[in-house]
Amino acid sequence: MVELGVNIDHIATLREARKGAVPSVLEAARVCEAAGAHQITVHLRQDRRHIHDHDIYTLREALRVRMNFEMAAVPEIIAIAHEITPYTVCLVPENRTEVTTEGGLDVTAQQDRLAEVVQGMHARGIKVSIFIDPDIDQVDASIATGADSVELHTGAYANAEGAARDAEFARLRACAEHIAKHPIAFHAGHGLTVKNLAPVAALPGLREVNIGHDIVARSIFIGLSNAVQEILALLR
Repeated sequence: MVELGVNIDHIATLREARKGAVPSVLEAARVCEAAGAHQITVHLRQDRRHIHDHDIYTLREALRVRMNFEMAAVPEIIAIAHEITPYTVCLVPENRTEVTTEGGLDVTAQQDRLAEVVQGMHARGIKVSIFIDPDIDQVDASIATGADSVELHTGAYANAEGAARDAEFARLRACAEHIAKHPIAFHAGHGLTVKNLAPVAALPGLREVNIGHDIVARSIFIGLSNAVQEILALLR
């Protein structure tokens, strides 16, 4: 079965609308765990627009499933990752003006520096995933860093329609087939929903998807536990 990571950043986004304590990020994580999520994904951005440092430390102590810690490869956040030692860090690009992550990390342009980041994480027992666009050169550069997995950015596929979506899915499939020839794991995420997940979930070698916005949005109408469980049902 493809495993599910639930990104709970948008629980914190709702909390920050009132700058209060509710809804609780920790309670959301516990509901997702109880519903069967395999890991909890959180992105500690440099601007702290949703998840805050105290969330990370609290979750690290309380989670019974894996923590997937999305992060920019910058010294401040690297130091936090080294301290809390999540199960996985996922290296992502970060633009202060973006609404959400807009594309994959350009690994080819910074391969040596990212290899050093990977080595530092491995020295502390932390697995490393790299969030990239579905591009074979980016896959090869990620492999060269020593990363444990790549997470293909599915946003272009999710946002396209008709022939354009078919073309984006063909890019995903080509990368999946290329990844399968190498000792690196294949994950996927961004923009995935109950309506577009099935084809991606059937890609060869896929081990994990990370979904946040769709689960949190649907939870308004059907509840968080039900929203997690319907994604798990599709993955099964």
